[in-house]
Amino acid sequence: MRIGIISDTHDNLDKIEAAVELFNKEKTDLVIHCGDYIAPFSLKPLFGLNCDWTGVLGNCDGEKDGLRKKSDGKIKDAPLTLKFDNKKIIVVHNIQDYNRQNSDIVLFGHTHNPEIIRGEHALFINPGEASGWITGDSTVAILDTISLKVEIKDIQ
Repeated sequence: MRIGIISDTHDNLDKIEAAVELFNKEKTDLVIHCGDYIAPFSLKPLFGLNCDWTGVLGNCDGEKDGLRKKSDGKIKDAPLTLKFDNKKIIVVHNIQDYNRQNSDIVLFGHTHNPEIIRGEHALFINPGEASGWITGDSTVAILDTISLKVEIKDIQ
């Protein structure tokens, strides 16, 4: 399964639309958002994905109830536990909210810096910030759950 990973979109509609275009081009099977959407209006481009999507809330998401409602229940509180290809995936916004539970893959955001860490017991992936507001770089990640290959991709 090919999973697109995005985080820290911070209402930047142009970058969210570019990420959706990239995920559609890459033929991802699912997209996971690691939080900090900010406002419900920013979810609209995600419904243009050619695959399903889900995600968690972040620390800057002010309209949490509005985001849950506008997402049709796709946005959850962290931690979110998923399982694909016999891999247990935990999704949080801030890695400090990960409680070291048994998992194969941990997806997170918050720092705005892309990271791929192959730990002793789990693969940790931060796609960086999609918005580009803090670092000037707009990135997402694509994970192959079979090979555990991860690519950090720039979005324009």
